[in-house]
Amino acid sequence: MEKFYDEDVNNIDIEKYKKIYDEGGLWEKVRHNFASLGLRLIYQALTIYYVAQSPNCPAKIKAGIYGALGYLIAPLDLVPDIMPGIGYSDDAAVIAVAVMLAQMYVTDDIREKARAKMRNLFGEKALIKLDSMN
Repeated sequence: MEKFYDEDVNNIDIEKYKKIYDEGGLWEKVRHNFASLGLRLIYQALTIYYVAQSPNCPAKIKAGIYGALGYLIAPLDLVPDIMPGIGYSDDAAVIAVAVMLAQMYVTDDIREKARAKMRNLFGEKALIKLDSMN
């Protein structure tokens, strides 16, 4: 097993991870799979998306976020997305891990950006439903 040192982590080439992730692919996945993904998963994905846009977010966290978002939009993964009931369970787990990694960089501003994007994509009723889940 390869060992990583602090200097390796600090010198992560974020562009390599951005190649896996595609912003257009994220919006397409969210719009076309709204019912399957669910509000909570979409909100979490949007939250980490906005964390990655923050200048306060370190490269190693951005790399994890881009990897998680890339996994979400990838057509092939461990559990095929088309499997009823469980298709997005692996995607949800990957996004949940990225949320935990990014948690300390989630600000009120980032939460509001994620909510505004959800409002824009799905309307006010989606936010009301999301709030009722908490």
